[in-house]
Amino acid sequence: MKITAIQRPTSLVESVCDQLAEFIRGSADKADSWLPAERALAEQLGVSRSVVREATKRLEQQGRLEVQHGNGIKIVDKLHRPLNESLSLLIPDVAGRLRQLNETRLAIEPQAARFAAQRASKIQVRALRKIHSQLEAATDNAAAIEWDLAFHRTLAETSGNLIFRLVLDSLAELGLASRLRTIGRIGKQTAIEHHGLILGAIERGDADDAEKAMRFHILAAGQDLELDSLKPRSVKP
Repeated sequence: MKITAIQRPTSLVESVCDQLAEFIRGSADKADSWLPAERALAEQLGVSRSVVREATKRLEQQGRLEVQHGNGIKIVDKLHRPLNESLSLLIPDVAGRLRQLNETRLAIEPQAARFAAQRASKIQVRALRKIHSQLEAATDNAAAIEWDLAFHRTLAETSGNLIFRLVLDSLAELGLASRLRTIGRIGKQTAIEHHGLILGAIERGDADDAEKAMRFHILAAGQDLELDSLKPRSVKP
């Protein structure tokens, strides 16, 4: 007699998670989407409110929902959050985190730029051009950093590879820290020039130039980070 493993029955919480995840996927293109109230969800699903509460808690930990007490349960796109929150524990040294961030970007973003040049629609190119114009018009470093991050995120989306975008989203907070040390020290002009080269290659559909321009951009950012690390830090008494 052949003995096979007994299928473990799916728990109520897992079943509710699966149904809610399916609902979330169907609402992904709707801005500011919300789930029905907890009581209404429990009635619709035929389960207790405690089961709904546990299911929404799990999905919140996964970055799919955001429970706002007093407002309801909002559908969000923060799938990157679990990884993002673990980076400081995994790599406690800030300089080490920033160095490894640049290595990761170097492994991903040149290929993302190549794909973007091959796959970008006219609408996506216009979106990148608009973001680039916002970077050029930024009046302070905070705004420049915001538009710099938006350019890279939108380019990852334009590549058509959602895993690229998810990984880069997970590094967003670390990317902010990196840019505070680069744009914050030398200003936005280098980013404007480099982004312009990348964008020009994407507009022409030149995959080789897009990849080379992005690689040059990230290597330059790594050099700026190294220079910043050599800068004396003030020591509190």
